[in-house]
Amino acid sequence: MLAIRRINPNAVRLRRDATECEKRLWAVLRNRQLDGFKFGRQATIGPYVVDLLRAEYRLIVEVDDGQHGDDLDLQRTRFLERQGYAVTRFWNHEVIENLDGVLASIRSSLTIKQMNNKVRPTA
Repeated sequence: MLAIRRINPNAVRLRRDATECEKRLWAVLRNRQLDGFKFGRQATIGPYVVDLLRAEYRLIVEVDDGQHGDDLDLQRTRFLERQGYAVTRFWNHEVIENLDGVLASIRSSLTIKQMNNKVRPTA
């Protein structure tokens, strides 16, 4: 399994140039605001930089704005899944129009990962 590298110049640039939707979602996930779960952002996994990561649960949250191609997203998702990660994707308009629904979906993914892996949340 690939190790997560924390510092990557591309990740630093992506963090600095985050989309408004990424910033909006990060604002409600940072500092353990979602049920005490700690998320990181712009983590490097293999050749990819992922938007948001709950490392302990191996859960990746991606916010897509249409600039990615379906084939590229599929290739990326398959790679990340082979590394043991679950990938949850949301479109920008979902974050803008239904943030509560996005958060409910993330909670659901975390609950499933917790039950399947018997992972205990850490404070």
